[in-house]
Amino acid sequence: MTFARDPVYVVPEEEARSIESLTLKLAEQYNGPEDEELLRELPILAAELPVDQRRYLRSFALDDRLGYCVIRGLRVDDSRIGDTPPHWRDRPDPSPEFPEEILLLLHGALLGEPFAWRTQQDGRLVHDIFPIKGYETEQMGVGSTELLTLHTEDAFHPWRADFLLLGCLRNPRGIASIISDIDVDELDSAHVDILMQENFIIRPDDSHLAVNNIISESDGDMFSEIDRLKKDDVRVAVLWGDRNAPYIRIDPYFMEVPDDNPEAAEAFRAIEDLMERSVHDVALEPGDILVINNHRLAHGRRPFTASYDGRDRWLKRVSVTTDMRKSRAKRGAATARLI
Repeated sequence: MTFARDPVYVVPEEEARSIESLTLKLAEQYNGPEDEELLRELPILAAELPVDQRRYLRSFALDDRLGYCVIRGLRVDDSRIGDTPPHWRDRPDPSPEFPEEILLLLHGALLGEPFAWRTQQDGRLVHDIFPIKGYETEQMGVGSTELLTLHTEDAFHPWRADFLLLGCLRNPRGIASIISDIDVDELDSAHVDILMQENFIIRPDDSHLAVNNIISESDGDMFSEIDRLKKDDVRVAVLWGDRNAPYIRIDPYFMEVPDDNPEAAEAFRAIEDLMERSVHDVALEPGDILVINNHRLAHGRRPFTASYDGRDRWLKRVSVTTDMRKSRAKRGAATARLI
């Protein structure tokens, strides 16, 4: 049976209660989302999720046709998780929402291996996404008043995620994520040719900068590669893979098209216009998990005005790779999750 034709999978209520019991039990057994034993056991523990749910995500990953899906109907205890925090720093470990973090990690384990960057949110494996005072206009998940422009996650890096998971804890005002799936048939053939060539420069986004992390003098070297990538003129392709159904790698806000290539600039404008025409909203509800194929579509977020009253939109984010070996040289051990 093929399950992954509809982008929304609704978990039956009885199964949702069973999953909640599972995550609450696991939260008592492990010390936090970076617990090495938990991470080693994730694929085994994920086998306790309902079989139809596992089949759906397996089909989503293998068919490689849907750019996203939403797992809906999962439960979040609003009183237990408490207020939306003012910042991701100084959070207790484990936090009150550790069961929800486990839930996200279990789903990630059905797709690959969760990982993270040393240069984002101080190397946390599960990231918090909520508005932070002083960052309102930043092109980061913690921004608010500015549109978070369409992008593929960590597009600048060759080891970027294959899948991105966003778990919704709170969204009382229905603030929408945005997604855009590129239909290559709507692009001129000559533009596709140019976009599949290494004509474009992508810089690291600002969430990877030292100023947005806590570092000590001994930690400074971890940002040296980010500094290098900010300055290098390494050129990459925007489209890659099968020409008839290509993958995408794009982050226009942090991209440059060399002045000496007007044809590339024209092709880039064409795909930007197509992305904007193809955008649509996905407003997550508490308990929803949005799974994004990071090679199939671009995503972002609508602007909003934060209230900073403890009730603002709050998501959790996990990056997943299908191949840990490709980053082995930049991880401290074969089992390490931080690049």
